[in-house]
Amino acid sequence: MLSLYKDLIKPLLFLLDAEKAHYFSAAALRFVSQTPVVNDIFKNLFSFPTEKDLSIELAGLNFLNPIGLAAGFDKNADLIDALPLLGFGFAEIGTVTPKPQKGNAKPRLFRLPKDEAIINRMGFNNDGMKEIGKRLSKRKHPGFIIGGNVGKNKDTPNEKAFKDYVVCFQYLNEFVDYFTINLSSPNTPDLRQLLEKESLVGILEPVQNENQKLARAKPIFLKISPDMGVSQLEDIVQICKTLKITGIVATNTTIGRHGLTASNFEIEKIGSGGLSGKPLTQRSSEVLANLKNLAGSDLLLMASGGIMDSTDAVERFRSGASAIQLYSGLVYEGPGLVADILKAIAHAKI
Repeated sequence: MLSLYKDLIKPLLFLLDAEKAHYFSAAALRFVSQTPVVNDIFKNLFSFPTEKDLSIELAGLNFLNPIGLAAGFDKNADLIDALPLLGFGFAEIGTVTPKPQKGNAKPRLFRLPKDEAIINRMGFNNDGMKEIGKRLSKRKHPGFIIGGNVGKNKDTPNEKAFKDYVVCFQYLNEFVDYFTINLSSPNTPDLRQLLEKESLVGILEPVQNENQKLARAKPIFLKISPDMGVSQLEDIVQICKTLKITGIVATNTTIGRHGLTASNFEIEKIGSGGLSGKPLTQRSSEVLANLKNLAGSDLLLMASGGIMDSTDAVERFRSGASAIQLYSGLVYEGPGLVADILKAIAHAKI
């Protein structure tokens, strides 16, 4: 499958604008999942490991396997019934905001093929929590774990941001299995300021207060930036422990442009945005290792960022991740990457 993707499908997709290619791929996946004959053919293209049960229990949830789709790919919960076809054990939808918003002006999604990287400044474009909640209420695979990645609307000032996170939590809690609080996107103005100590408590505490009112509290994760020093990570770990946050997703995209082979002209032409893909691999891995050293077994860690092949995936598990999330790796390696990773972890000593 990987060669079919790399030799035929990927070159065609890369002829398209990056955002148009994304929507085309999503439409194709929905078609495959909804067409029985094509569905069967598609399944036969993959070879998932069957000799070992890869299901896991995390925070009281039963995951089919620990390989998930990162937030940002299925922003509006359009693909939730198609994703199990690719072998994923779970997925995060979103980022979801209370009100619908169009996001930043286009173009806003760019590939750097020589670097196996992506730069995006999407800006939390989504249909809003009510429309997304309707889609989630109709999902056909209740055993497939869905995380709700939530954020604030662009026009909500930071001092009132907690209200956006609380209202998203209140509205979506009956539809998703866990939540990820996204304070780390570089594409919403001043959002990352909310990761500072006092602001972070001001977001997480009211959400956790609402969570504790439920008959069964939801697991809550915090998604963090890779552009943080050890002292900041120490503060985050301590706050998460104190507020009994379930865990951390490490990491979001970076505002750095280090180590790229793309020309300065090309990078400057693209402009601002979060960088993901292979250039993020080392930094995201370092943040994960630091978090594991700081948190020990007190917090669950999900790895995201720069996981481009099965070697990267196994390394993250060995560094302390309980689960991983993919996005850019799918763009460059294709959907067969999931099966490749599942085979690797089935045989690896982790």
